[in-house]
Amino acid sequence: MKLGARMMKTGLAVAVALYVSSLLGFVSPLLAAIAAAFSIQPSIYRSYQSIIEQIQGNTIGALIAVVAVFTLGNDPFIVAFAIIIVIGFTTNLKMNENTISLAVVAVIALMDSTDLTFIHFAASRFSSMLLGILAAFIVNLVFLPPRYETRLFKKIDLATTDILQWLRVTTRQLSDQPALKYEIQRIQDEIRWIDHTFLLYSEERTYWKGKRFSKGRKLVLFRHLITTTKKSFDVLKAFYRLEYKIEQIPYEFQDVLVGELDKLINAHEKLVLSLKGRIKQTHKQSLRTIEEPDIPLLVERLTNIFEESGDSDKFAFLPLASQLMEYYYQLEKLKRLLKSYQTHHQEDYIKTSDK
Repeated sequence: MKLGARMMKTGLAVAVALYVSSLLGFVSPLLAAIAAAFSIQPSIYRSYQSIIEQIQGNTIGALIAVVAVFTLGNDPFIVAFAIIIVIGFTTNLKMNENTISLAVVAVIALMDSTDLTFIHFAASRFSSMLLGILAAFIVNLVFLPPRYETRLFKKIDLATTDILQWLRVTTRQLSDQPALKYEIQRIQDEIRWIDHTFLLYSEERTYWKGKRFSKGRKLVLFRHLITTTKKSFDVLKAFYRLEYKIEQIPYEFQDVLVGELDKLINAHEKLVLSLKGRIKQTHKQSLRTIEEPDIPLLVERLTNIFEESGDSDKFAFLPLASQLMEYYYQLEKLKRLLKSYQTHHQEDYIKTSDK
C-alpha cells in the first residue's frame, strides 16, 4: 500500500484537531476530527474554497438545528425533517458533497440530547467543527504543499514515452494485439489523470506579481503539450484499428508510411527533451525544423495501390493521413510556444523533477 500526501495530511489534520480541541477543553473533540477529515482538499486553492464553503454549510446546519430544537424539539422525526431542510438548502446553493455531509453531521450533533443547556451545548459542538475545518486548512497549507507542475510534467512525459514507443512497434508490425489493446485503455486512463492534474495546476494561485505572466505562459504551454500528446494517441489508435489492413499493402508503401511517421515521432521526442533541459539552448537546429510529412504523396500512392487491386476499401487510410497532418500541425505550434517561452523566461524553468 502506497501512502500518498493526502492520506498523511488527513491523518495529521485529525490528530491536530483532536489534540487542540482536548487542550481547549471542548466537549466534543470527535466532531473536530470528523470535520478535519471532511475538509482536506488536493490543493491549497481548493482548501481555501472549502473552508469558506464548510463554514457556510455548518452555519446553515447549526441555525436550522437551533430553530428546530426551540420550536419543535429534538424528536427523531424532527431531526430527520431538519436534515431534509439542510440538504435542500445546501444543494440549492450548489455546495459539494463533503460540505453537505458535514452540514448534516452538524444538525445531528446539535440536536442530540444533553444535560447541558442547549445554547452552551450547541456553541461547544459548533466550535469543535469549526476548529476541525481550520485544522485541515492549516495542515493543507503548511504540510507537504502539492507540486502540481512537476507532477503534471512527469505524467505527460510518461504517457508520451509510452505512446511513441508503441507507435514505433505498431508501425513495424511487431506489436502484440491484446497487449496493445490493454495499453490503449491504460493510456486513456492516464490522459484522464493528466487532465485532472492540469485542472489542479491551473487552480494554483501565484501570489508574486512578477511570476503571474510566467505562470500564464506555462499554462498555455502545458495545455498544448497535453493536446499534442492526445494527438499522438489518436494516431496510435488509428494504427491499431488499421493494423490488419496495413499488413496487406505492399512493403514499399509500408516503408514510406513508417518513414513519414518517424519524422513526427523524432520531432515530438526532441521537443520533450528540450523541455527537460537535455538539449542545449544554443543548439537551435534541434527546434528549427520539423519535417512536414508528405501526406498528398502518401494518399496518392495509397489510392493507386487500391485502384490497381480493385479493393473497395481504398479510402480506409484517409482518416489516418488526416491524423498525421493534424499531429504535424500540433507539433509545429508546440515548437513555437516552447521557443517563445524559452526566449522570454530563461530564468523561470519548468520544474520537470523534484530536485
